[in-house]
Amino acid sequence: MAIKILSVDDELDLELLLTQYFRRKIRKGEYEFRFAHNGLEALTMLLKEKDFDIILSDINMPEMDGLSLLTKINEMQNPALKCIMVSAYGDMGNIRQAMNNGAFDFATKPIDLDDLSLTIEKAIEQINYIKAMQQEHVQLESIKGDLAAAREIQQAILPRIDKPFPENAQQLDIAALMNAAKDVGGDFYDFFRIDDDRIGFVIADVSGKGVPAAIYMAVCRTLIRATGIRGVRPQECVSYTNDLLVEEGANNMFVTAFYGIYNVRTGEVAYVNAGHNPPYVVKADGSLSKLPLAENLVIGVVEDYPYKEGNLRLEHGDALLLYTDGVTEAVNAESKEYGEERLEALLRQNAQAGCRQLIDAVKADVEAFVGEAEQSDDITLLTIKRV
Repeated sequence: MAIKILSVDDELDLELLLTQYFRRKIRKGEYEFRFAHNGLEALTMLLKEKDFDIILSDINMPEMDGLSLLTKINEMQNPALKCIMVSAYGDMGNIRQAMNNGAFDFATKPIDLDDLSLTIEKAIEQINYIKAMQQEHVQLESIKGDLAAAREIQQAILPRIDKPFPENAQQLDIAALMNAAKDVGGDFYDFFRIDDDRIGFVIADVSGKGVPAAIYMAVCRTLIRATGIRGVRPQECVSYTNDLLVEEGANNMFVTAFYGIYNVRTGEVAYVNAGHNPPYVVKADGSLSKLPLAENLVIGVVEDYPYKEGNLRLEHGDALLLYTDGVTEAVNAESKEYGEERLEALLRQNAQAGCRQLIDAVKADVEAFVGEAEQSDDITLLTIKRV
């Protein structure tokens, strides 16, 4: 596309001079010249045509001089529009004022066209750079918009946490939280009804962060939910999910997960811990027990892996707290981690709290510990309590 140049000068012979000197570039479509004879005429043209790249303006003109025109151009706030001011050699006061007011460069009369050509080329380099930055800014804003939409979608696919199982309100309390470190995250939680007595639940942490992790997260969540809702045992659900993810082989990604089935009538939990942080059982008396370390591999690495189940039983008043490592590995400004000891102390202090209150307490304590430091990882919590 041709560089569009507006020459503003009350000396009519400049039009012929410029078109003759730059005739080859005009013929090749590299430059396009337009002409105005005073600042007012130039301003009218600028308001009608928004695609000028360079203004070559005399300072001393009737009706509206070049300095006044420069002021009007500055008001347009177009950083890609460059002004080259022209005046008599001895008129350095006006030239200096023009430069102070934002002119790109200047030329003196009689105009040295070779020097002017170099000045125009230098201006074009700046214009191209600014336009490239503007284009990147537009693309960045578009990406930000897409990420914001993706964040809303990701939050929307997580299950409703406001009394999700009202028919079991006298037997079960459940709450969850997922805060992504970036616009979208790789952590997820889920819970769903299997039958009248059983609730499936899962918490997971996908390797990596950002968009790739979020996509992998959505696939993994869908597989676990679609399989688990059929009522198969946790071992079968996790094994099936694992084999499908291994078969796809998505850029060596994997996921740690804790999937369990809770019986609201008996308090029994059958579960598979696939390389995830061991959850805590918080008792009403303030005592705390930690489930055994995971013996199973993470999901998505080895096909036909023989996942092993574990079992536990929640008594009335007991809560099972699951979390991702974004909680215990949260780092403050001094590069210290939140850690398991701090989490355990907080759980003991809030042993009798409801699930929502317990999660809020953990979230607040982690935020207080981290302070102004940037969140380094996704933070996800899921709590089930037998009422």
